[in-house]
Amino acid sequence: MSKPSSFSLRGRKALVAIKDERDASIVRRQFERLGIDFVAWEPGAAVDFRPDVTLIDDDFLPLTSPAQRAFLGQGPVIALLGTETPSRLKLVLELDPASFLVKPLRSAGIYAALVLAFERAERTSELKQQVVKLEERLRSRRVVLAAVLQIMHSHAVGEPAAFALIRRAAMEQRKTIEQISAEIASNGSLPRATG
Repeated sequence: MSKPSSFSLRGRKALVAIKDERDASIVRRQFERLGIDFVAWEPGAAVDFRPDVTLIDDDFLPLTSPAQRAFLGQGPVIALLGTETPSRLKLVLELDPASFLVKPLRSAGIYAALVLAFERAERTSELKQQVVKLEERLRSRRVVLAAVLQIMHSHAVGEPAAFALIRRAAMEQRKTIEQISAEIASNGSLPRATG
């Protein structure tokens, strides 16, 4: 299943936390044009769905309670900035916004902020997945290194020969080098070939 395009917004769900009614009506109008379903949020209100994006007015900051923070969900956040004071910007940065809009809002810019937010969220997710894979590879490299050192010591061979023995055992048993290395690390010796 392919991921939705950041440019296609129809059918997305948004949680909107805006204090000013004029700004809220502009967002409502634009969301209706773009085909975005939205729910207005008030402090203390429960959210019974997972929003794809959250627009939050900086007038609601700081979000202090866990319940207030929980409404942000896992989707990207778009901050609505009314002032550019360092203290207010610090509160906004705690939300890790994917995009922002400047108040008073205009209809121009909302689509761009949404697209940028979805694109940033997608790229951030991909980077996190890459980090997880790299961390797994790093952990497996340690296991392989430990196995190579163990084979070097037990067979009195150099590093290339020890790695070759591990690789050959992996091919014979149709396992990965990491799997064979883990077996060597737990058993203390090369596993015997089966078959």
